[in-house]
Amino acid sequence: MKLQHYLGGLENLGPVDFEKQVFVQEWEKRIFGIHTAMMAESAHLKDALPSYPMDTLPTAFKSDWTWASLRTGAEGMQPFEYFKFRYYEKWLGGISGFFVNAGYIQSDELKDRANHYRKQPDAPLPDKPNAAIREQIVRYLEQGDSGLRPYDAAPLFGEGDVVIIADPVAVDHTRLPGYLRNKPGKIVEVYAGAFAYFVNTGPDGIGEPMPVYRVAFDAADLWGVDKSEPNTTIYADLFEAYLQPTR
Repeated sequence: MKLQHYLGGLENLGPVDFEKQVFVQEWEKRIFGIHTAMMAESAHLKDALPSYPMDTLPTAFKSDWTWASLRTGAEGMQPFEYFKFRYYEKWLGGISGFFVNAGYIQSDELKDRANHYRKQPDAPLPDKPNAAIREQIVRYLEQGDSGLRPYDAAPLFGEGDVVIIADPVAVDHTRLPGYLRNKPGKIVEVYAGAFAYFVNTGPDGIGEPMPVYRVAFDAADLWGVDKSEPNTTIYADLFEAYLQPTR
């Protein structure tokens, strides 16, 4: 699997960045705002909890865009490119690539607009969102989008069950940390209801509604006795597709 999915327990990755500012540069705030506006106008919200008036929202944006969409774009990068760019630079690359690939803007047009603002940084920006979209964005920030969905089947596992974490085919985006693959764990909580994931990850196994579990791992089982502090437990929330019964 790609390196950026498998950082846990790796050594010699270089110094850790302890930057505590959420936004280091002013332009990063705008990238966050663009992403938030895209989520608030995402077509998938017609099925969200709570419901949003997507049929009447006056927007030209007709695509699905969620946190998973953003992560898929960033995590699909070549690993050395992934580590070369800052956090919001990866956001910018993923969002820009999406708009080009989805046909909202041509790559040459995007370059022209970027050059325009480089030469004229104080040039007027495009019109602000209309009142209906502003209201939708505020409501989305307040109420969000729950992954909770109807589900008829009972959970396959119960509290106290010992499980083995699956090792599915590697994909561009996964919610399974690489260091947990093939490791033993114990279920300590079965969350009420079932949860869908925002995108279907194909052979990785998630997308449709399914139970989610809180799984406990002995640190020594993950990192080895020599590299683990005694009596240390690691917890992870995992979709049912990532769990297997012990043989």
